[in-house]
Amino acid sequence: MEMIKVSATSRTSAVAGAIAGVVREHKRAEVQAIGAGAVNQAIKALVLATGYLDNDGIHVVCRPEFVDVEIDGKVRTAIKMVIDPR
Repeated sequence: MEMIKVSATSRTSAVAGAIAGVVREHKRAEVQAIGAGAVNQAIKALVLATGYLDNDGIHVVCRPEFVDVEIDGKVRTAIKMVIDPR
C-alpha cells in the first residue's frame, strides 16, 4: 500500500477518490500532509471520502499522528492520517 501524499494544491475530490479506492482495495489508507494548506486539503478530502465509503456500507475512523520525514536533507514534521475500518 502506498502513502497518499497531499499538497496545498491537491484537488480535494481527487484525493477523496484515492482514499476511498485504497480503503476499498486494502482495507486501510495512510495520508500524509506537510503544512497548513496541505492538512486543510487532506481533511476536506477525508470528509468527502468518508461519505463515499458510507454509501458503500464501509465505515472508517481516522487516527492522526505526527511523523518526521526527510525532504532534501532536511527533517520536516508531517501529519499522517491512518484510516481504518470501524
